[in-house]
Amino acid sequence: MDGSVVPDLHRRLPGRGAWLHFDLECLRNAERRRAFPRALRVQGSLDVASLREHMEQHLATGQPRGQQVTGNKEAGRPVMSQP
Repeated sequence: MDGSVVPDLHRRLPGRGAWLHFDLECLRNAERRRAFPRALRVQGSLDVASLREHMEQHLATGQPRGQQVTGNKEAGRPVMSQP
């Protein structure tokens, strides 16, 4: 496992999932509360840099969307989905 959370734009990757509001404050709260490892049932912390970058890009262009974070067991890393 590489310990990162990545966008899954088409919601096609297999694994566990957890919803996240498309809000950077919600992301900060989830990190602070260690919600990703708990929801995705993984040990240790997870890198959310690509998730944060994805959210910042879409928020800058005014295209917020609902997000789902999914644990990808086959690829061995958690991923983020959006509808």
